[in-house]
Amino acid sequence: MPRKHDKIVFKEYNPNQLIMPIDPEAFIPQTHLVRAIDKVIDKIDISTIVEKYKGGGTSSYHPLMLLKVLIYAYIQGIYSSRKIAKALQENITFMWLSKLQTPDFRTINRFRKEIIGDCIEEIFAQVIELLVKLGYVNFEYYYLDGTKIEANANKYTFVWARSTRTYKKKLREKVREILNEIERINEEEDRILGELDVNLEADYDSQELEQKVEELSQKIAEANFGSKRKERRVKKLVKTLQNNCVLRLKKYESYEQILNGRNSFSKTDNDATFMRMKDDHMKNGMLKPGYNVQIGTQNRFVIGFSIHQSPTDTVCLKEHLELVTKITGHKPKNIVADSGYGSEENYLHLKECGINSYIKYNTFDLEQTRRFKKDIFNVRNWEYIAEEDAYICPAGKKVKYLYPKISANERGFVSYEKVYQCEDICNGCEHREKCYKGKRWKKRFSIRPRLEKLKEEVRQRLLSREGEEIYEKRKIEVETVFGIIKNNKGFRRFLLRGMKGVKLEWGLVCIAYNIERLAKIIIGGWSKIASQPSCFLLHSSILTLNTIKCLILVIKNYCFWTASFFILIVFLNLTKKDLLK
Repeated sequence: MPRKHDKIVFKEYNPNQLIMPIDPEAFIPQTHLVRAIDKVIDKIDISTIVEKYKGGGTSSYHPLMLLKVLIYAYIQGIYSSRKIAKALQENITFMWLSKLQTPDFRTINRFRKEIIGDCIEEIFAQVIELLVKLGYVNFEYYYLDGTKIEANANKYTFVWARSTRTYKKKLREKVREILNEIERINEEEDRILGELDVNLEADYDSQELEQKVEELSQKIAEANFGSKRKERRVKKLVKTLQNNCVLRLKKYESYEQILNGRNSFSKTDNDATFMRMKDDHMKNGMLKPGYNVQIGTQNRFVIGFSIHQSPTDTVCLKEHLELVTKITGHKPKNIVADSGYGSEENYLHLKECGINSYIKYNTFDLEQTRRFKKDIFNVRNWEYIAEEDAYICPAGKKVKYLYPKISANERGFVSYEKVYQCEDICNGCEHREKCYKGKRWKKRFSIRPRLEKLKEEVRQRLLSREGEEIYEKRKIEVETVFGIIKNNKGFRRFLLRGMKGVKLEWGLVCIAYNIERLAKIIIGGWSKIASQPSCFLLHSSILTLNTIKCLILVIKNYCFWTASFFILIVFLNLTKKDLLK
């Protein structure tokens, strides 16, 4: 509360007069993030984007301006085209970036979907190449992880593969019953319809059934039934086949074509698969339509991404690496990932590609415990006799090799197993309850030699000092990126639909994240700029303006010798790397 003798003074305010400079340049500091972002995006080659324009008609907004606005909007966590158009009219940084141009939301959305939709991978590759040239990434270590992001689809309009197979099977049984009934009536009427040529054991598809219905309809039209009741009955059965069974069979066949090996899809976004998302704050786990997003990072930059319809991370690694190599032109030297990617197929693929894998398998942490190592009933702790290819159980009995077993998964990968069986009956053994809980009289287990050899190589790599340090960084690498994108930026649900739209949107998210991180490094301080001489040309304008401003301040407030000393310090910082050589 002011004292009585204090005079209250307000800043001048005249509601009838608005003083505002026309140029938004006055409101944007020289070290503002948007200036650094503007400089970085200027390094992107947009020739492929320009080729998308047909020409003719009225003039178009410049694609470089629209690209800058779109990426800066994603950096600010604005993903809707309507909100971006609104920001171009109200937000001073957007006005500065667009030079006061105001494209509407239709133009922004059309540019996003139609113009850069096919170029998003090339733009991402250019950003990665810029990071490689600046020395921030080199694909030496590739930290891989995935997350599930909800699709822009209805949660309650779904199709399940199992239900589709069940309904299709019941429908075919119904078709057989109808055809059998028509055949019975035809025989009672002295084969008035002639030979129907109906195979009651065959599973007709929609096209074959439709042809059969047309043949029956033609024969019924030409036939002369002795009983009107039976004629109406046959016509009703044929009508049921035509209006019900054929249409439903076509629907189930279209569902199977959309599923293409998946377990489900959403009717509002056919490319989205129902996946179990993480529990919400009430610990409720829900099945929602979404996509499995895989990214690889280094130095907390996203250097590779891919979109998958399978909820399992294990099956995504091979396809992800192929896409990353194709898009960026770089192949990682070391892959670091959690146990969700540990499988014989993945280990073997990485070894064939010459990539070192720092990927845990599902029992890696358990094997490092004292309880696991001292468990005498664990097969891995049993004595192995290589000459006889047999193990010695805790009771001193031999468990010998019995027969080989070959199996293949749904992707066609073949694995080889060796089945072992104890030479004596286990029923009278004192260790029966703890050692073997199966129903056979003799203990039997299988070993996959190739997998065990691959796991041993990974185990030695992870348990080394270098491996422990590398794997420890995984938590602060890819998990940090997901936290910033999903929590800080609020990107938890796609706006576009279909694989093409989702890939475009996630590509923009990754590009925006990389450019923002690079821009923050650029304006982060003198020490970071000085330690990256290769970046000096990129932010020379910001550096020069900051230097001149500080120099004028020193000359004004201090003396000439202090200013000279300041110039010397700046020069030494900029040539720090060269002087150290």
